[in-house]
Amino acid sequence: MNLEATSPRKSMRHSACLLLVGQILYIVVTQLHAGGDANDHHAIFAEYADNGIWTAVHLGQFASMAILLAGLLALSSALDVQTETSRWLGRFGAAAAVVALALYGVLQAVDGVALKQSVNAWASAPDAEKAARFAGAEAIRWLEWGMRSYQDFAMGVALLLLAAAALRTAWLPRPTAYLMGLSGLAYMVQGWVAGSEGFSATQSVAIVLAWVLSLVWMIWLAVAAWRMKDSTVAPAI
Repeated sequence: MNLEATSPRKSMRHSACLLLVGQILYIVVTQLHAGGDANDHHAIFAEYADNGIWTAVHLGQFASMAILLAGLLALSSALDVQTETSRWLGRFGAAAAVVALALYGVLQAVDGVALKQSVNAWASAPDAEKAARFAGAEAIRWLEWGMRSYQDFAMGVALLLLAAAALRTAWLPRPTAYLMGLSGLAYMVQGWVAGSEGFSATQSVAIVLAWVLSLVWMIWLAVAAWRMKDSTVAPAI
């Protein structure tokens, strides 16, 4: 019997690597994003207009998120769930991850391209046009709020569904699944705050909380995956 073929060891290691690399890269790249009070539009739009690495930072964020969500897709296929309910939870979790990536691509098109062009046009416009240009930039910003809100909700749903599937995986430490679920809830909070009050201090707290929780469960997952033996196969139910 080919145990390597029936063991989730290799797939789980690949998943853990993608998740950790994607999350760490995302955090590092985000530190390069222009800072300031994101809800003070006059001040922050001026910062954005002067930022010379805006496009590169947002492209880096998209690439990092793609790697992270590829890790979630790999995780959904690596979980050795045995019941029909668990398999469907994993499949719906994978579908939600795909939706989250699609929404993030649109979000970065709005933020990384449309908003940047809009604030550039506002900053360089003659005084007679500035009010109209600013109103246009704000409209794009509010569109960004909506995209970020629904992307966070999709990400949260993906994590919650995969956490529920992971709870039924025999070899996976249960705290890993619980922490995954908590990180999903943190993304849901981000989605609610972004949709109701924009990029406020409350949302920043939720972002950091999601990062911390995600790093903890991803590291725990990686340790568990590297400790697995080739013969580790979940018992049939």
